[in-house]
Amino acid sequence: MSSFPNKCLVDTNVPKTANLAIDPSRIPGELVGCVLACVEAIVQVVENGGLVIDAGDEIFDEYRNNLSLKGQPGVGDRFVKWVHDNRWGFPDADRVTITRRAESYSEFPDHKGLGDFDNSDRKFVAVTNAHPSKPPIMQATDSKWWGWKEALAEVGITVQFLCQEYIQAKYAEKMGS
Repeated sequence: MSSFPNKCLVDTNVPKTANLAIDPSRIPGELVGCVLACVEAIVQVVENGGLVIDAGDEIFDEYRNNLSLKGQPGVGDRFVKWVHDNRWGFPDADRVTITRRAESYSEFPDHKGLGDFDNSDRKFVAVTNAHPSKPPIMQATDSKWWGWKEALAEVGITVQFLCQEYIQAKYAEKMGS
């Protein structure tokens, strides 16, 4: 990954997808490159730091509920253990406070193109929006994000799609085009 950001948020589907590398024979052909990109992204974050999360541990809790805190058997599991062991050492600016407001957050941008944004993913957008440098959000396989990329860009939020061809195809399939 030639242009890896200094700071970023990592959607939970990135380490979950990286975990598929445990058994390469079970990876669907269209996901092989995606799995490798996710493994590389996770390795970069762990080796170089720069992960941005929320101060209230909502992102960490989502990681914990979807990955193994034992740190094995997969790369994604090692990632969540690394987050667990190191999150209190992250710079204060990279542990962003977000304010819950019903099913969303005060820091979630007000844009008509984001009205139907998944409630469970709003925390990632709220954190990056509240961070002084608006770090990109790493995204692997959730094709709905492809449909929101322009609206997010209009409010200054970048999504780095690790599996762009896959996610574009899935989005087109879901949208019937």
